[in-house]
Amino acid sequence: MLSIKSFLFNPVQENTYVISDEKGACCIIDPGCYYAEERKELTDYIKLNKLTPKYLLNTHCHLDHIFGNKFVAERYHLPLYLHPQEKIVLDLGPASGIRWGLPFENYAGELVFIEENEAIILGNYKFTVLFTPGHSPGSVSYYCEQQQFVLSGDVLFREGIGRTDLPGGDYDTLIASIREKLFTLPEAVAVYSGHGPQTTIGYEIANNPFLTDRRS
Repeated sequence: MLSIKSFLFNPVQENTYVISDEKGACCIIDPGCYYAEERKELTDYIKLNKLTPKYLLNTHCHLDHIFGNKFVAERYHLPLYLHPQEKIVLDLGPASGIRWGLPFENYAGELVFIEENEAIILGNYKFTVLFTPGHSPGSVSYYCEQQQFVLSGDVLFREGIGRTDLPGGDYDTLIASIREKLFTLPEAVAVYSGHGPQTTIGYEIANNPFLTDRRS
């Protein structure tokens, strides 16, 4: 069974995830660790649990989700996985950091581009890539059918959705992504978002005020 550990990092209060299997293989999703103590918290957890990072994954590349990309990549010798349409957002990260008063050194290593329906394999588990743009042009979600959960990035939150007023965002595209890619998943599927608490697909179908026409 996969273990899911979340960390609340940086002033934007972003959720970083470490997902590990029974043998200690793990993937790190959206490392938002900005401060030295946050990077230590992440690495201490990995060391304490004797984990071996296999993947560095981004759901999307807004600055609060990529602060720790360079650190994680260099520490564990990993390339960065992202959707090709998110490359432009990654490149804009440092400029966004300056505007937010949060300067940082961006990741500049190898990029592995992933497309819809590709599989990320972690031991005996598979994460299916769902293309869910709207919050950003290349947002993806990672769905584990075996354990019935999805990492939605900033696409879907508990009773909320991602903002669409940033460059590359589009409200209608976001709503379509949620309806066509996420709300078609089983209602019991747990949703681990980029901000805020865990929820489920069924709860959001019934209660999300931005998608009222999907209520039962």
